[in-house]
Amino acid sequence: MGTRAWALLLVLCGTIFLEGIDVAMLAVAIPSIRSDLGLPTDTAAWVMSAYVLGYAGFTLLGGRAADLLGRRRMFLTWLTVFLAFSGLGGFATEGWTLIVARFVTGVSAAFMTPAALSLITTSYEEGEQRNKALLVFAGTAAGGFSLGLVIGGLLTQLGWRWVFFAPVLLAGALLVAAVRLIPAMPLTEEPEKSPGRPRRRTEGFDILGATTAAAAMLLAAYAVIRLEHGLDGWRLTAGAALAATTLLVVFVAVERRTPTPLVRLGILRTGSVIRADLGALLFVGAFFGFQFVLTLYLQELRGWSSLQTAIALVVLGCDAILAPTLTPRLVTRFGHGKVILGGFVLAVVAYGLFLPVGMDWSYAAMFPTLIIAGTAFALAYGPLTIAATEGVAESEQGLASGLLHTFTQFGSAIGISAVTAVYGLASSGASAGSDPDATLSAFRAALIVPVAMVTLGALLSSFGLRSRTTPPTAGAPIGPAVLAAPTTAAATVIAAAPADAVPDASANPTRQASS
Repeated sequence: MGTRAWALLLVLCGTIFLEGIDVAMLAVAIPSIRSDLGLPTDTAAWVMSAYVLGYAGFTLLGGRAADLLGRRRMFLTWLTVFLAFSGLGGFATEGWTLIVARFVTGVSAAFMTPAALSLITTSYEEGEQRNKALLVFAGTAAGGFSLGLVIGGLLTQLGWRWVFFAPVLLAGALLVAAVRLIPAMPLTEEPEKSPGRPRRRTEGFDILGATTAAAAMLLAAYAVIRLEHGLDGWRLTAGAALAATTLLVVFVAVERRTPTPLVRLGILRTGSVIRADLGALLFVGAFFGFQFVLTLYLQELRGWSSLQTAIALVVLGCDAILAPTLTPRLVTRFGHGKVILGGFVLAVVAYGLFLPVGMDWSYAAMFPTLIIAGTAFALAYGPLTIAATEGVAESEQGLASGLLHTFTQFGSAIGISAVTAVYGLASSGASAGSDPDATLSAFRAALIVPVAMVTLGALLSSFGLRSRTTPPTAGAPIGPAVLAAPTTAAATVIAAAPADAVPDASANPTRQASS
């Protein structure tokens, strides 16, 4: 790649880095925000959950909007919105202002991130160049989150408002660079495949499909978040899930009948796409579910500070180094299918090693799990993004990216909700709050969830994903999910819980972290 191509890649990677560092820093700062503003526990929990709702609720729509309305336009517009509402959060004096700011920031990320991804898939030549660009993109997401944990701890010491203002500065620099570097025409040859221009069409926009899709995703995300409460308020959880299902049925009916569907349903019959999306859901869900349990273990039982915990978990970010260096070589030699399977197998080993965790384990005893888990992420996450858009036409790359982001966002939320629910069941009737042994036993039970998820993912990848040495079609670019990557629920995962706050069976994990 030439100098300009690398510069463009750095700007687009900077966006996913921004999103990762933003959620990680806020997670660390939540206890300080709650204390300074005197927020009740419910409000503090919604500061975190609002971002999840915004991101998961609009990612599918955001991906398709990039295809139809122009990738460059969507990227620049929503990066500006991200900047503005992150700044609003920094000036907040009331809980509702923070909730609104985080919700809109999540929505902006839902539009901005798929646009950045589809700009990569349509700007870099198919094959080795594009693979490397996308693996760098995936590694940057993890690096942003890992660094955000430490930076968030440091900035919180200066004042929690800097956790909001720092992303504003970075977003401003990226916006200036993006205006200059994102081309109206692609770096490759064909003008009709411009990444910066919307696909020409004369039909109307699918307003009804967009409305029902967004409403269904919002309700589904809310239902998943509600699972963290266990049986407490189960009628509300069931009602949200039923409403989401009903709206999804309506959405499918609308898409089948409209001449210009928001989502061409045939894309869901592309085997590699749906298998990769499901694999990403399981892998990301397991990863963040494990991180959440590990964070509570270190802070609730071991009494580690937020900064100590963040520094300890930095080793998980080794994939930021391995993803753009080791993984491309393995994909070239063995194909992405086998590399994905290898990542799942390593994840099974990593989480399995942590199942017998003891009350006084040293960091050296934890280190094998952390380094293997980080390596597993490097092997699986990037190649899953390759498989998720394989065989998809260029005009639907934004849609494929949106689908992948949607699955990963729901995966992270499901992973955290599942470990919280299992913890609640395991500690039900026991004095887990006052008995360290009971708490440790409940954590061990919760750790079974990520092991089960990656085991299922390994089976799925062994039967479904097949390695390919070359992409099957000329219009089959590749694309990662991010963060959010592991991002959205990542904010919830590493929310810094004070040492005296032991989660109870019905608590929202974000609420535990902020109480």
